Amino acid sequence: MDGAFEDDNEQTITINEYLNKVEAEELEADLVLGGDEGKECTYTMGYMKRQAIFSCLTCTPDGSAGVCTACSLSCHDGHEIVELWTKRNFRCDCGNSKFGEFFCKLFPKKDVENAENSYNHNFKGLYCTCGRPYPDPDVEEQEEMIQCIMCEDWFHEEHLGLESSNEIPRDEEGEPLYEDFICKTCSAICSFLILYPQTIWAAGGKRGDATVSNSKDKNVLEDTSSACGSRNLKNDACSPCSSGDNNAMANANGDSVPVAEASVIGESSEKNISSNQSTKDANLQSTCVLGVDTVNLPVLESKPLFLSKNWRDVLCRCEKCLDMYNQKHISYLLDNEDSIAEYEKMAKQKREEKLQKQEGAELSFFNKLGHVEKMEILSGIADFKEEFRTFLDSFDTSKTITSSDVHQIFENLAKKRRRVE
Repeated sequence: MDGAFEDDNEQTITINEYLNKVEAEELEADLVLGGDEGKECTYTMGYMKRQAIFSCLTCTPDGSAGVCTACSLSCHDGHEIVELWTKRNFRCDCGNSKFGEFFCKLFPKKDVENAENSYNHNFKGLYCTCGRPYPDPDVEEQEEMIQCIMCEDWFHEEHLGLESSNEIPRDEEGEPLYEDFICKTCSAICSFLILYPQTIWAAGGKRGDATVSNSKDKNVLEDTSSACGSRNLKNDACSPCSSGDNNAMANANGDSVPVAEASVIGESSEKNISSNQSTKDANLQSTCVLGVDTVNLPVLESKPLFLSKNWRDVLCRCEKCLDMYNQKHISYLLDNEDSIAEYEKMAKQKREEKLQKQEGAELSFFNKLGHVEKMEILSGIADFKEEFRTFLDSFDTSKTITSSDVHQIFENLAKKRRRVE
């Protein structure tokens, strides 16, 4: 009998819970938008390191263009919009040649095309290796997706290339322990990461032993288990751990370097990186902390990688390594402002500054008022609190608060004020 009335009980929340929920949603929006209030087109800022980008399938159904936050709101209101979260090195396309006769309302004088922009199937509203939309209309419960920091595509956990989702580095509550993820395809570009200390790998993932095959036909880094997990892997996934003397990595001369030794090289790199910064160029190191030719390293077996917090700070910045980053077109890995963590950090700072500015403006306005005006405002606030408290005390909690209830509160306040006058 106790369960007979469970369906009749509606879920209710307190005012504080509701306000906290609204604040959390506002914070989440600010983190996605990077603190952009969406008032001005970002085109004049050039190819931004990172910004929120949207695709308008109404205007460009082929997914060949992206627009900034402001244009998505002002120029494409009512259109079919795809939220792409953030993209690096992107410039707003709104109103250029890809939009035909459509012109940007905020900044119409754009170049015909943004040659440096990069597009993928996300701009068509498709994601992952399965090419499905998000949210997926054919799935009841939407699966959380993970974004690769290199190709910036999003992946379902089941399509990361792992034997089990348990290989994804998470804490006991299921929260991710990694900061960045590199997908299975992009990991082939990052063979040099095997030389770095285990501290760059997110802790907690499934661990295995990495070896190198020195066959004449190919130099391929083989993983004896599924150690290199997915974008959510933990510290030791794909780390240069060795369980025996046979684990080795071929260097540029064809000789083999024990993985354990490679790990030691990496361990010393953390100290060397900080100690070699006293050059004319603060970002250029005089000596390579790895001591091997990173351009001709054996290719890492395609496995997803999960990286720990501040892992970018450990990367070598000597001239040879900088050339390697340029050749692979991955120099952005050296830029902390490229990371999502830094992007969200700056968004939080902008949000705090905005809130402080609002509070300051309100206080400034209040202080400029005369004594009578101040008392009227404070009295009005007190009257509203009292009327609202009276309403809640008499309200039937089994019912839903409607707009007419809210209007009634203000009508009662108006009647009280007329009686006083």
